[in-house]
Amino acid sequence: MLNVAIKAARAAGAIINRAALDVESVRVSKKQANDFVTEIDQAAEEAIIETLLTAYPDHGIHAEESGKQEGRGRDKDFVWIIDPLDGTTNFIHGFPVYCVSIALAVRGKIEQAVVYDPTRNDLFYASKGRGAFMNDRRIRVSKRTMLRESLISTGFPFRPGDELKPYLAMMGDIISRCAGVRRPGAAALDLAYVAAGFTDGFFEKGLHPWDVAAGSLLITEAGGLIGNFTGEADFLEQSECMAGNPRIYGQLVNVLSKYSKFAGAGEKANVRQALQADAAPDA
Repeated sequence: MLNVAIKAARAAGAIINRAALDVESVRVSKKQANDFVTEIDQAAEEAIIETLLTAYPDHGIHAEESGKQEGRGRDKDFVWIIDPLDGTTNFIHGFPVYCVSIALAVRGKIEQAVVYDPTRNDLFYASKGRGAFMNDRRIRVSKRTMLRESLISTGFPFRPGDELKPYLAMMGDIISRCAGVRRPGAAALDLAYVAAGFTDGFFEKGLHPWDVAAGSLLITEAGGLIGNFTGEADFLEQSECMAGNPRIYGQLVNVLSKYSKFAGAGEKANVRQALQADAAPDA
């Protein structure tokens, strides 16, 4: 199954790379403000689904652009979770940070994962219980133990209705405690980079299962931890994600848990009070 997923990811990557040679000619439309979809997202997704269903015609599909397709018969518990082009905004601007993300969930648990960066031809992949790899080399999360020495990646709010002020407060909390924060713009690739030890941790709100499904298995198979901001591992449908090596993950929980929608009332009240204090005029 992993080999089929890799084949599908490379097929999508070839479509993306061809389009990147003349990105200004790509047709772009808006799902909503600042949330774009292109004909390349759609073509890449079609290539992925065709490859997967040719090999496994009764498997289910959960894809960003075309939605859900239920599996059939004894294979109904197998669902492919697909983001054909994570980082579309980067792509349409010619900013070379985007990827293809494919994961296989079996009875709700991620068992296969592929994240493919077509601009660098970097292939990240994992099978449950068999480790995580980048271009045939085994990868592990970083060994840093102190948040103040760590490089953390994130994503910024960009959709209408996103709560900017709480996010800025949360990011300020992290910036003041770490060595640096980066915002590449493709969550699946961010998670792959944590798995490879390029960064030490990651956090973001407003995510969907297709953004994080493949990356989540890369993280755990590379020795890291992933969950929501309170540290709970059942995060896939909760729209908030945090990951890191075990030591950094624990320190991120201490900082970010109060910003979680699953935080206790007292923690949320502390955040509201801090935001109100920041907004108050100086005496």
